[in-house]
Amino acid sequence: MEHTATTDSAPPGPLDFLDFAAARGGQLFKTAYLLTGGDSHLAEDLVQEALSRMYVRWRRLSRLENPAGYAQTVLVNTFLSWRRRRSSTERVTYEFPDIAINDTDPTLRLALLQALADVSPQDRAVLVLRFWEDRSVEETAVALRLTATAVRSRSHRALARMRALLGDSLAEPEPERTAR
Repeated sequence: MEHTATTDSAPPGPLDFLDFAAARGGQLFKTAYLLTGGDSHLAEDLVQEALSRMYVRWRRLSRLENPAGYAQTVLVNTFLSWRRRRSSTERVTYEFPDIAINDTDPTLRLALLQALADVSPQDRAVLVLRFWEDRSVEETAVALRLTATAVRSRSHRALARMRALLGDSLAEPEPERTAR
């Protein structure tokens, strides 16, 4: 008599979640970093909170067609709820992120992060999802529980605010001239 064990029907467990968290953690951190306006410590806390919310429901969530998309939505919703609860808007601006950045123009990066931090949290979430995550208007609307029209108008308003904040910061640098 043969005895074969089938593992295909085994429910997903903690190891599956650890694999998911390891695979998606970096992308979640990048998104959280932008949402928090460059605060790497708050971004880490945000990712940890989002992943812990997913872990509690992992058996059900692992069966979703796109758990990574759901994780992004949980992250954004966690960020928005933190912003509503936050009692102080104090932000330290003299600290730089702990991660290595290979930017060719750090001044531009800092200007963009500062401008992103100066728009409202809801507008920032729209900008990050639409332009950093490259989501469609419809996907952004679903993630933020808004209408597509609201996403378009928030995008338009937030981009106008960013342009006003940045002013001439985004002007093309003059090419270097070589001495002959």
